[in-house]
Amino acid sequence: MKILVSNDDGIFSPGLIALAEVASQFGEVVIFAPDFEQSAMGHAITIKRPLTYHRVKFLKDFESYRVNGTPADCVAMGLYHLGEVDLVLSGINVGSNLGSDIWHSGTVAAAKQGVILGVQSIAFSQVINGEEPNYEKQKPYVAEIIKMLTSGNQPRLVNVNLPEEPVGMRWTHQSVRHYNGKVVEGHDPNGRRHFWFAATPLTNPDEHSDRWAVDHDLVSLTPLRLSLTDDEWLAKLT
Repeated sequence: MKILVSNDDGIFSPGLIALAEVASQFGEVVIFAPDFEQSAMGHAITIKRPLTYHRVKFLKDFESYRVNGTPADCVAMGLYHLGEVDLVLSGINVGSNLGSDIWHSGTVAAAKQGVILGVQSIAFSQVINGEEPNYEKQKPYVAEIIKMLTSGNQPRLVNVNLPEEPVGMRWTHQSVRHYNGKVVEGHDPNGRRHFWFAATPLTNPDEHSDRWAVDHDLVSLTPLRLSLTDDEWLAKLT
């Protein structure tokens, strides 16, 4: 099996290597990752300038390339370069991608790009507590998930979130919680105004959602689809 590994945290992210190490148990791994961090980039693609990618030789023994583009660009370039790929893996993201985070996650977007281009894809993210992440407790679950999702009839796109102290796994739905989105104004050292966007969840997660699972130290697996059509409303309107 040929496996393309990407992320949105950039080519230097330790989570990228952790995922590649686990993936190498299942086949040949090739890495295509951004030059620098692209968190919250969503599914942006580069159309106003040319893309380039270059071989790097510092990522252990993995064939690796750095791309001057977005996470979605990286997957597109990787599939172009390799021609044929059996599986796209994205992550392990430094921080969770739960609930509404899925809309702007570059990690999830890289996996979506794989599915758009016809390849089964899995996005991996991990909860962090401000310290340097360690993946030893998560790696067995990552391996189990890859083995399970590449066996038989399985979802084509799955978003996986790993707690710090996992005790099991659970299939979940996306939590859609209300957020208090606000713009926080500040000033730089030269006195110029600048702004940060901040968002705080206002409601608790519903039971068996992705956020609920991670709050209970369960690895959350959420099957996603590409269609954004509201089928319930469409049925009422047609």
